[in-house]
Amino acid sequence: MRLRHKPYAIDKLNDNPNIVISNPQAYRGVWKDVFRNEQPIHIEIGTGRGRFIYGMAKANPHINYIGIEKFSSVIVDVLDKQLEEELPNLKLINKDAKDLTLFFADGEVDRVYLNFSDPWPKTRHEKRRLTYHSFLQNYEQVLVKGGEIHFKTDNQGLFEYSLCSISAYGMLLKYISLDLHNSEFEGNVMTEYEEKFSQKGNRIYRLEAKFQNEPAQ
Repeated sequence: MRLRHKPYAIDKLNDNPNIVISNPQAYRGVWKDVFRNEQPIHIEIGTGRGRFIYGMAKANPHINYIGIEKFSSVIVDVLDKQLEEELPNLKLINKDAKDLTLFFADGEVDRVYLNFSDPWPKTRHEKRRLTYHSFLQNYEQVLVKGGEIHFKTDNQGLFEYSLCSISAYGMLLKYISLDLHNSEFEGNVMTEYEEKFSQKGNRIYRLEAKFQNEPAQ
C-alpha cells in the first residue's frame, strides 16, 4: 500500500481524544466503561480509510466497534467520517496491532475483523501476516470463549495460507466463500479496497473461523 503523507494527521488525531484513544493500555479491561454500556465489542485490525468499520458501526448500533490502524495518515480519514457524523459506538486506536494484548484484557473482545491485510508474500515475511499463529494466539487471548475471526481478501495466496494457518491452529472454519460477491452471503459491508478490486474483476475471498473452547495445543 502506497501512503500519501498527511502532515496534519497526528495533530488532528490528538485533538480528538474522545474518538481516538491515545493511551489504549489505560482502558485494558474497562472498554465498556469507555462506551458506557455493556454491548459486545468488535475490533477491526487495519481499518484502512474506514468504510467498513464506519459502515458496520452505523448499521449495528447495538455493537461497539474499535478500529485499529497504525498509519496516522490513513486512520485520519476514519476520524473525518466520525467528525461528520459521530457514532457513539465507534472508537479508534492509532497503534500497531502487535500490541493487542496490551490494549485488551483476556476475553474482552467478541469478534476480530481482518480485511484486505498486507499479504506479505515473501516467505521470510511470514511472521508479519495477520493470520500467522502468533497473531492467532493474541486474538484467542483477547476474545471471549468461542470468539470469531472474520477475514476478507482478494489475494488467493494469502487466503490459502490463512485457511491452512487457522486450521493448523485448531480453529473451526464456520464459513468459506471463494467468490463472495457471487455468493448468497447477505449483509456484506465493503471496504474501499474491496470495491476497487471487485470492479477490476478480482474475486473476493471470505472466511469465518471460531476458536474452540479448549486451549490451542
